[in-house]
Amino acid sequence: MNSATILLIYSYNTLYCLKRMLCRLSIMTIILAVSDTSLAEDRIYTVGIVPQFETKRIHKIWHPILAELEQRTGLHFELSGSPTIPHFEDELMSGNFDFAYMNPYQTMLASESEGYIPLVRDVGRTLHGVLVVRKNSGIQTVEELNNKMVAFPSPNAFGASLQMRQELSDKFLINVEPVYVNTHDSVYLNVAIGQTAAGGGVQNTFNNQKPEIRHMLRVIHSTTPVTPHPLAAHPSVPKVIRDQVRNALLAIGESDSGKQMLMHIPINQIGPASMKDYELLNEMRLNRFYISPN
Repeated sequence: MNSATILLIYSYNTLYCLKRMLCRLSIMTIILAVSDTSLAEDRIYTVGIVPQFETKRIHKIWHPILAELEQRTGLHFELSGSPTIPHFEDELMSGNFDFAYMNPYQTMLASESEGYIPLVRDVGRTLHGVLVVRKNSGIQTVEELNNKMVAFPSPNAFGASLQMRQELSDKFLINVEPVYVNTHDSVYLNVAIGQTAAGGGVQNTFNNQKPEIRHMLRVIHSTTPVTPHPLAAHPSVPKVIRDQVRNALLAIGESDSGKQMLMHIPINQIGPASMKDYELLNEMRLNRFYISPN
């Protein structure tokens, strides 16, 4: 057998071995991909929602949205309730939610501490806080609230409390006695019945009050508009899953029925989100007014 024949046989055997190796690698890749997909589909992803409203109302808003997400993605989601904003923040900063709907400042903190990644937000409006007083109270200016009791949902509710207290201090140069009452609904009720001289909320929660409460109040100040709440994902959630959820939510927002569901969050026009959307908050130095939940 000459050297050329030997070289030809050797080359053929080498190619044959390479083909078998590549074939095995391809099969293993397919098996692993299928396995990863199965695991992703079997896993239950927790979803935390900042408690702007009472628990019953939050469940009524979010259960249909999560059900639609499950149908579109094949994934499983579980709403993880938080009775108060401090409890929600404690869970958020501990990384206990796979997905979370949070206020703008919580987004900054959660990104820094746990690496949460914004996925979608309302691109059809901005967020601003409102300061309300009882309609017949006689208070006409913000300065008249100096040293008076003012209701807030919690220390770190963004537009309603955190940014509002920053502007009362920096823009109006007044001090108020904060009274924390857990929810936006409780803020408006406390002002309406005269328990506090004023209260901080946001425009959407004010608009959504029962007419008999809303008509007893009037707005005397609105804060600087900022980018509204995003839905963000913990970095432990695989990128392919994050993309699935983002794309499904954007698709939900394209249908009339989906738009109606999202309006209750409230999200008027859903679109993609990123951390760049929240850079303005650095200029406000809100850390002076933030109270850690721990």
